[in-house]
This record gives sequence, C-alpha cells and structure tokens, in this order.
Amino acid sequence: MLNTTKGKRIYLSTPHMSGKEMKYIQDAFDSNWIAPLGFNVDEFEKGIANYIGAKGAVAVSSGTAAIHLALSLLDVNRGDTVFCSTLTFVASANPILYQGAEPVFIDSEPNSWNMCPNALKRAFEDAAMNGKLPKAVIIVNLYGQSAKMDELLSICKAYQVPIIEDAAESLGTIYRGKFSGTFGDYGIFSFNGNKIITTSGGGMLVSDNAEVIDKARFLATQARDPAIYYLHSRLGYNYRLSNVLAGIGRGQLEVLDERIKVKREIFETYKRELEGYSCLSFMKELENSFSNRWLTVLTIDDKKAGITVGEIVDAFAENDIEARPVWKPLHTQPLFKNSKYYPHNNEKSISEKLFLTGICLPSGTNMTKEEQIKVINCLKNLLIHSK
Repeated sequence: MLNTTKGKRIYLSTPHMSGKEMKYIQDAFDSNWIAPLGFNVDEFEKGIANYIGAKGAVAVSSGTAAIHLALSLLDVNRGDTVFCSTLTFVASANPILYQGAEPVFIDSEPNSWNMCPNALKRAFEDAAMNGKLPKAVIIVNLYGQSAKMDELLSICKAYQVPIIEDAAESLGTIYRGKFSGTFGDYGIFSFNGNKIITTSGGGMLVSDNAEVIDKARFLATQARDPAIYYLHSRLGYNYRLSNVLAGIGRGQLEVLDERIKVKREIFETYKRELEGYSCLSFMKELENSFSNRWLTVLTIDDKKAGITVGEIVDAFAENDIEARPVWKPLHTQPLFKNSKYYPHNNEKSISEKLFLTGICLPSGTNMTKEEQIKVINCLKNLLIHSK
C-alpha cells in the first residue's frame, strides 16, 4: 500500500516535555551549577527512590552505566559468568563484556515474554553440576511488562546468587504490589529519549542497601578517595548525571503517572480496534500486575495474515509510520555467537519466535488520536488487502 500524501512522520516513541522541566533547568543555570552533581541530582534521586519505595538511588549517565556499576559492585570479573535475558536490547548484556565476564542467555516464556523460570532452573542445575555458579542474574522487564519475579527470585535465592533487575522499560510497573526495579539486589532504570520519562540521556541505580548505594556513588565519580589531592585506589568511572539533565528528570517525574495513564489508553485503543483480527495477539498483562505499557507490542501469525512483520514495517515506513520488530535475541547476535543459551524447552525457543512474529506499534504519549487512527487504519488495510 503506497502513500500518495506524505505528511508528518509518526515515530515509535519520542520525548514528551511537560513544560514543568524549565523551572528546574533554570534553577541550574541561575546557580551556575550545570556540571555533574547538584541540587537537581539529589532531588531526582530522592524522587525516584520515594516513588518506587527504594531506600536509595544514584543518578548516572545511562541505564547501561547503572548495569555496569552493579556488576562492578558484585565483583564480576574475567572468567565469571552472568545469566541474562536474551530477549532484550544489547545494553543489558554489554556491561558483562566490559567486565571480561561471559554471558549465558536465558530464553523467554510465552506469558510475560520475559525470562523463563524453567530455562533459568536448568541453567542453574548445569552450573551447579559443573561447580561454577554465575556471579549474577540480569532479569529484564520487557516493554513495560514485569517478569515472573516470584518464581525467578525463588530460584536465584536457592543458589544465593544476586539479581540485577533491568527495569529500563518498566518504571511505574507494579507486580504483586511492588514496583518494578525493587525486587532484585539492584534495580536499573533508563531515561533515554524514548523511555516513559526522559532526561535526554540518563539512568538510575536503585537499591535497599545503603552501603552499596554509597559505593556506587563513589565508583560513578571516578572513585576519588577522600583527600585534599586527587587520590585513587581503585578503578572508577565518569558516570554521574548532569545537574541540568536531572532538572529535566524532576519535571518529567511530576507527570509520570499521567504518562502511564496515556500509555495504557494507547494500548487499549489498539486492542479494542484490532482484537477482532484472529491473526493478531497482543502482549498480555500478567495476573496481579500493572504494566506501564511502555510500547504496545503484539505478534502476527503470518500464515493467517498473509503478510509478515517485515512487510508491515516496510509498508508503514512508506506511510510515514515508524514501527519495529521486537528485539532480536542476543544469543542470535554475532557479538555473542559463542555464548551459551538455554531455551524455553528442548523443542521451542520462545524468544526466536517472538522476534519473527512480534511488532512494536507507535506508542508515544504525544501522539494524537488522529495519528493513532492512521496507524490502525493502515494496519487494517494491509491485513484486508493481503488476503
């Protein structure tokens, strides 16, 4: 279906400023405190910690930096292994390589699309039999959906292995009465431009352990020892968030609940308008959970639909609509070609199937109703004419 009237492009998820950010940015300029650290950073950390109910938080330059800090704090080094969700962005696993460690990838399960407890259990059994348990497990909450944390926590606790909860996409999501990012020993958030709230670029490391929060803050500021001169006894990083960007975050945090409400309305509109097509299956919401619905994602049965995800993405692009397949599993990436992988079961790899059949629809909170209708109508027309 070709587009004959080019117009404004509809993006997947763009930054959405509320207007509340400028007062905090202006405070940074008025005080001339535009470098890393400052009052905005302190207050943004407190704001996130208070919102999710964590005891401490450290604002950093990215979610990737937060994962790297967590691995450093857990003393992950060369020769160690780290179990990690495979269906995720590469940033979840790259810090494992930074530390010289080896990732072992764990498949998804079909209900949450997140880490499969059965696959994780098999990976632990093999690791225990070989006498080499992982130093950590990185569990990702995909597209705003929480993983099955109760089951995953139980397995990790049985082997006394710490959890890094990658909640980059799930700020505001609730699972069994607790906020996403508060289940593991460390929680990770991202404030990249496409996230539910943004600081342009930035991230947060959270924990209930005050001691590790202090250590994280130390490592993130070049690990400078207390002295009148620059003294360094261990490797540190330049990972602290700018006071200006933290000001953006403070303004964004004030509208987080509103953003979640809109994201969920966007999902419900897509579902209501498209659920009559038997070839489409939307990501479900886990029982006893509340997803922020960061992106609306669904799978397409190409045999029923008569059209593939790739063909839909291409057709959308011709109509000035950005859509994407779901993440390509990390165990299938050239970077990790030698990494071990545990599938859902011996006959089925859920993550690979989701990659082939899954699509992310435009879900920006600043998308107009008319723009969403255009996306819906475009998809309907593709499905009708592909028969």
